[in-house]
Amino acid sequence: MEHVSYTPNGVCSVQIDFDVDDGKLYNVRFVGGCNGNLKAIGRLVEGKDAKEVADILRGNTCGMKGTSCADQLAKAIDKHAG
Repeated sequence: MEHVSYTPNGVCSVQIDFDVDDGKLYNVRFVGGCNGNLKAIGRLVEGKDAKEVADILRGNTCGMKGTSCADQLAKAIDKHAG
């Protein structure tokens, strides 16, 4: 199992941590940001295929920002697990 810590840009969360095992995501945790929503994302993607999750979340925006915590998770997956 590979552990990834990623520093997101342009969002409220300051760190994204997750594990990848055989192409699947586990233990997705965000530090900072919208606590309830980000916990929900972690629960929804638990055990799911990392590339599929990235494809779903990529491009999601938050308000007027050009990104979101979900989009940053996709970027982290693309960089470290893709």
